[in-house]
Amino acid sequence: MKTKEILALYKKHVAPNYGRVPLAILSGKGSEVTDPEGKKYLDMAAGIAVNAIGHAPQAVVKALKQAAKLMHTSNLFYTLPQGLLARELTKLAFPSQALFVNSGAEAVESALKLARKYHHDKQTGRFEFISMLGSFHGRTYGALSATGQTKYQNGFAPLVPGFSHVPYNDFAALKKAVTPKTAAIIMEVLQGEGGVRLADKAFVRQARQLCDKEGILLIFDEVQTGFGRTGKWFGYQHHGVTPDIMTLAKGLGGGFPIGVMLAKPDIMAHFGPGTHASTFGGNPLACTASLAVLDSIKQKKLLAHVTKTGRHVFKRLNQLKTIAPTIREVRGMGLMIGIELDQPAAPVIAACRAKGLLIIGAGDNVLRMVPALNVTQKEMDKAIRILGEVLCTKTS
Repeated sequence: MKTKEILALYKKHVAPNYGRVPLAILSGKGSEVTDPEGKKYLDMAAGIAVNAIGHAPQAVVKALKQAAKLMHTSNLFYTLPQGLLARELTKLAFPSQALFVNSGAEAVESALKLARKYHHDKQTGRFEFISMLGSFHGRTYGALSATGQTKYQNGFAPLVPGFSHVPYNDFAALKKAVTPKTAAIIMEVLQGEGGVRLADKAFVRQARQLCDKEGILLIFDEVQTGFGRTGKWFGYQHHGVTPDIMTLAKGLGGGFPIGVMLAKPDIMAHFGPGTHASTFGGNPLACTASLAVLDSIKQKKLLAHVTKTGRHVFKRLNQLKTIAPTIREVRGMGLMIGIELDQPAAPVIAACRAKGLLIIGAGDNVLRMVPALNVTQKEMDKAIRILGEVLCTKTS
């Protein structure tokens, strides 16, 4: 089928809840994808930071042969891949235990439920949450209630009660919002959908100290920043603090759907049998794919590669800023890159796509690049060159 025919299928048979661009992707390899007409695109979106080691990585393709051995059992039984992945994740992160789900939103829902169950069991009377304005935690009701952007919440009231939001990086506001009913603070250490905004180290550390003092749990949402995206395994590792609970997804499966919630063992102990579950969570196929992703990141030394490549990209983009005045600011960390413009991002994204470059937005006027972690410097230079052509044409 050609693009027009695929789009017609969607128009008739698929829910219209996505603002899709008129592009069908037929295949992909590394950081390149191809449409049904054979046109190739340099992919700086990577499935919204999901394809951690590129399209069709051989390590994951090989791992998916697990399907011929054991694909699914449900969590009524034990399987080796889930145990191995849990062990690996808790080694890479902090002393914890893992609860497997299928997506980032599910991981957040699990974290919110666990926080409330923990305080319920301890009879603290705490059940409320504080999150940050500009945050994005998912589309399910708990995650949506935690999200600090009304545009995602419009039309879905009433939301889950017990959530309040404070300005990002404003510790005075955070401290003021804490009450005897506050159960947990949930935050991203680098906001994605909120415009690629980095948390101040002082803010993160003060939040940790506040939680320790008040008996509040600290939840880090690392759905987008986990697994090397910032140059470390997890974004919080740049800040010298440890969360009580952490949510993960996206890059973990390298394209295969999986999510996980990690929590310190004394907290996870409050999720006994019957408290929370996921039929597909942690199935052997997803866990085997994830183990292959983690092994590839290690073997190919991608953390160092992300750090080095990220520095090069930020240098090049700041050079571009000097000749493209429409760029207000370049920000982010590693290979999570935000480019704030003085104009709407959508026309720029469309113009880049016409030239064979796929980038995405992060708010109305912010461009976002979240390429595969193994993207080459040459590929990033090409992306910046195309972006420069578009921006300089629009500003000339």
